[in-house]
Amino acid sequence: MDLWRRYIRNRPAVLGLLLLAGFMLIAIFAQNITRFDPLSTRVGPILQPPGGEYWFGTDDRGRDVFSGVIYGTRVSFLVGLAAVFGSTIIGVILGSIAGYAGGGIDDVLMRFTETVMIIPTFVLALLLVAIFGSSIWNIALVITVLSWPWAARLVRAEFLTLKGREFVEASKAIGSSDWFIIFREILPNAMTSIIVNASLQVANAIIIEAGLSFLGLGDPNVISWGKMMYDARDYLRFAPWTSLIPGAAIFMLVLCFNLVGDGLNDALNPRLKEVRPK
Repeated sequence: MDLWRRYIRNRPAVLGLLLLAGFMLIAIFAQNITRFDPLSTRVGPILQPPGGEYWFGTDDRGRDVFSGVIYGTRVSFLVGLAAVFGSTIIGVILGSIAGYAGGGIDDVLMRFTETVMIIPTFVLALLLVAIFGSSIWNIALVITVLSWPWAARLVRAEFLTLKGREFVEASKAIGSSDWFIIFREILPNAMTSIIVNASLQVANAIIIEAGLSFLGLGDPNVISWGKMMYDARDYLRFAPWTSLIPGAAIFMLVLCFNLVGDGLNDALNPRLKEVRPK
């Protein structure tokens, strides 16, 4: 309850959470919100402006833009959450081992992590998707492979800070195993930073997926906001709704995740808790 009270004091974070909940409902019930298949052509006149039966207009193939935006929400959530879940798991495992073990193990894992980090993320994503294919799951896997170093470094830093605390020393004194100390003592106390980082990384994953799709490397079998912008690139001057509307959807969803992440950071950060008078 204290966490929730601190969270709702941040009005932008509450707005972000409400909008994010709305996006999630749209993703879940997409098939009930619109009656058009987003990939079906000639459902209406070509390049019909927004209004009337076609709320967001139609594109150059007569596809309903509103349907594309609705179903594109599902793809963005799927890629973002799947990629961040995978990258967080990898980052937590490697960061925990590096931070707790220290010494040579820490050096080897961190040098490997830094090697991955110095490679331009988007350039490597383009290369990997071009090699392994542009299915939605391949894109999520590529983003996972490229995103885990940030989680790993964050978790390592938390472990370095926490492993010298009194409760860890007490657990060692009573003979607890290293795995018990890692997963039952230190990791729960590091979850605050992990959760905040994950919420912000979802936004980054969504941007990478949209960028890949905009460059023509998206999954051709699904509709996504980046792919809609790629298809509309030649019509921006005289049919701007075909690209501006999915672009605005990307902006809104990324903004929501950033607002929620900032709100969680403020609410979970113990240094920001109010000191209540006795």
